[in-house]
Amino acid sequence: MPEIDTDHLDQRQVQLLEEMCIVVNASDQKIGAETKKNCHLNENIDKGLLHRAFSVFLFNSEKKLLLQQRSDAKITFPGCFTNTCCSHPLNNPLELEEHKALGVRRAAQRRLKAELGIPMDQATPDELKYLTRIYYKAQSDGIWGEHEIDYILFLQKDVTINPDPNEIKSYCYVTKEELKELFKKAEHDEIKVTPWFKLITETFLFKWWDNLHNLNAFEDHDKIHRM
Repeated sequence: MPEIDTDHLDQRQVQLLEEMCIVVNASDQKIGAETKKNCHLNENIDKGLLHRAFSVFLFNSEKKLLLQQRSDAKITFPGCFTNTCCSHPLNNPLELEEHKALGVRRAAQRRLKAELGIPMDQATPDELKYLTRIYYKAQSDGIWGEHEIDYILFLQKDVTINPDPNEIKSYCYVTKEELKELFKKAEHDEIKVTPWFKLITETFLFKWWDNLHNLNAFEDHDKIHRM
């Protein structure tokens, strides 16, 4: 694995690079484990290194979507606006559980607490609705990038938020129209959005958003959507 100098990066974020992610093949079957650092280096991504991830879309009782702006300390896609929470299950028994994506849903509960301060009992694995999976690849800069099979998780609930500033620069709830305006700003380079959030918004999000009361109709646990 390549050696990369991380001395200039935020040290809390550098510590997180030692977490062990779940390495998978193109069919999302586990084939190993590797550090978060190695999973996010473009040099390894170019050789095919692929890991499991998730994206949470949390809506309140008014059907507004919770967005976050990633902190400037983040190593990949700093300062970008994105969906509620995006991270990775870890290579441990609790988060490796594949039945009904329970391990991924446990990981999402953990990260909602870590990033947004949402109490664990306000976003339980049982409440997180697993819809489908998406495959995508994107570069953050010349060194770092993403190459993931991304589990899409939905939750509609009013929650308590107390964000960690090392993870999150800002957050807001948006309507569909406000989200469309945000993407117009991104088109004019007034703000930045993460590539996975852009892909999901352009393909699936509004259809799902229109059917928060009937998400069962959109469950597809067999297909991996290649973006």
